[in-house]
Amino acid sequence: MGENPFGLTGKVALVTGGAQGLGLSIAHALAEAGASVVLADINGPGAEKAARELMSLGRKALGLAADVTSAAEIAGMVQRTLEEFGQIDILVNNAGINRRIPALEMSEEDWRAVIDLNLTGVFLCCQAVGRHMVERRQGRIINMASMNAFIVARDRSLSAYCASKGGVVMLTKSLAAEWAPYGINVNAIAPGYFRTPLNEPWIRDPVVCQRSIDLTPQRRIAAPQEIGPTAVYLASAASSFVTGQVIVIDGGYTIW
Repeated sequence: MGENPFGLTGKVALVTGGAQGLGLSIAHALAEAGASVVLADINGPGAEKAARELMSLGRKALGLAADVTSAAEIAGMVQRTLEEFGQIDILVNNAGINRRIPALEMSEEDWRAVIDLNLTGVFLCCQAVGRHMVERRQGRIINMASMNAFIVARDRSLSAYCASKGGVVMLTKSLAAEWAPYGINVNAIAPGYFRTPLNEPWIRDPVVCQRSIDLTPQRRIAAPQEIGPTAVYLASAASSFVTGQVIVIDGGYTIW
């Protein structure tokens, strides 16, 4: 038997937005596959709590407070990770927000808040960690896109969110092409409807939630734990010839 291609023993992963939701689920999956994990989140205490959860599994983990819209805080996050673990093999850009405001009513401040975190923050993290990965000539970057990079949700005002996630898709492809000569794989995951704090406001509305379920071929909302295995695949040797791709996990929503 050869070495497990999905194993991450000896690897170090940095997960932004890791204190809750999909980021926390991905962090757990990476840790279970053997990786040491740094969880960065604007909610520092939440990140530290999440790190303690991973340490209880017998993994090395670190929770950091970081605002990924700030280049200075990103630099500090990367530096602290390198001081603690000496390397970054995997970057998961998961931090994100949404502002469900009709386009005609959206303020410039709200627009910029979404774009700055969901798109500019992803670029800044890729750039900061990419410098380290280029030096080592290896690395895996996983960006969190959305099925809303490809389709518009019905009866919901998501102009800034859709624009930001569409940008993440093309940023992923561009960086994959630019950094392939350095042994860096850059891919994205595009979730559909998952039970997360970001989606909780509309999931609590029985009419809106049921309409979303009705439009999903699998007829349900996904559990956060269902995203982790895909992240492990993209972070591991199993996906060594996969780059510039977006894996949509939406229960079939976008096939209609």
